[in-house]
Amino acid sequence: MSGPGRIVLHGGQVIDGTGAAPAAADVVVEDGIIVDVGSGLDGDEGVDVSGLTVMPGFIDCHVHTVFSGVEQQRMLQEPFSYQFYAAARNMALTLDTGVTTVRDAGGADLGMKQAVADGLIEGPRLLTAITVLGQTGGHTDGWCASGGCVPLLQPHPGRPGMIVDGPDEMRRRVRELVRAGADTIKICTSGGVISPRDDPRHAHFSAEELDICVAEATAAGLDVMAHAQGAQGVKNAIRSGVHSIEHGVFLDDEAIDLLVATGTWLVPTLMASHALLRAAATGTRLPLAVLDKARAAADQHQISIARAVDAGVRIAMGTDSGVFPHGDNLDELDFLHTAGMTALGALTSGTSAAAQLLGIGDTVGTVQPGKLADLVCVEGDPLDLVDYRKKITQVWQHGHRRR
Repeated sequence: MSGPGRIVLHGGQVIDGTGAAPAAADVVVEDGIIVDVGSGLDGDEGVDVSGLTVMPGFIDCHVHTVFSGVEQQRMLQEPFSYQFYAAARNMALTLDTGVTTVRDAGGADLGMKQAVADGLIEGPRLLTAITVLGQTGGHTDGWCASGGCVPLLQPHPGRPGMIVDGPDEMRRRVRELVRAGADTIKICTSGGVISPRDDPRHAHFSAEELDICVAEATAAGLDVMAHAQGAQGVKNAIRSGVHSIEHGVFLDDEAIDLLVATGTWLVPTLMASHALLRAAATGTRLPLAVLDKARAAADQHQISIARAVDAGVRIAMGTDSGVFPHGDNLDELDFLHTAGMTALGALTSGTSAAAQLLGIGDTVGTVQPGKLADLVCVEGDPLDLVDYRKKITQVWQHGHRRR
């Protein structure tokens, strides 16, 4: 639903994404842009949203659109190009759930971003890391004890390889990612859960390697996002100047103090470990080492994020969707609320805070004049965050009504 005329969403209330409480207001959209928010507004076409709350479209700062779960046996049997067709389905599911912008944290390449931008496929606005950088024996190393290698992301001409060792390799790989069109650089400063041969509590990469990664990214005008679960990996990443910490499972007091002092963003992805355990319980075959790490991480992760919330760490919503099925992204809101964020705070983490983290706060993230008309309409109590996807009745992207 779009066109040269003014479309007015009238009769409802608005949560504008700034942290302000819900308030009765109409929203006027023209040529895909919000042009007015207030009372008694008119337009050429009216959309009755009585009983609904109009909100900004949600922003997920950590997804993997080419992943459809991480069951290695299944992935080994899929043709290489299958991931890109599956990604089209995954992005449509994500958009339908009310997420209108995502940062892909590894997998999507420039071609996918351009296909979305050109309207060849439907999906959220896409920012990409393209690949994930880790050390030999780290989170991105697919080496198995059998001697075989099963990397989660196979390199291709638009997606450089995942393993780097030493300052020179780091410099070259970051430059290759800049050339490939990355919007951000992602690096693993600790082990992880879904990689069976490492420990998420262990720190990875030297200070020199991390400094070069950040320096090369900065020279190209890009930020660095750090997969960091163990406390030392978190601290090393912050000291090197990364823009955001992804996960933050095993935070200690010093790590939290550094997050606060530097203003480094934290993207918790609280639902990830729980979702892996649910998947295993319903038949997904995962290595025992992965399940053991997921169990160890789940409860500790909630504790760490609760402490970060209490300390005032800047938090933006991210889910790790793709490691588990897409479309459940908004479950993260309730996890954040359980960790101590207010309901409005959790909603803000998935709207204006996420936009600020991604550097796109001047165009999306709030319901304000001049912003793109990325909107969702929510029925029922908008501050009840349980099963939030079920509350979404309308999704608008750049003034076009998706549903």
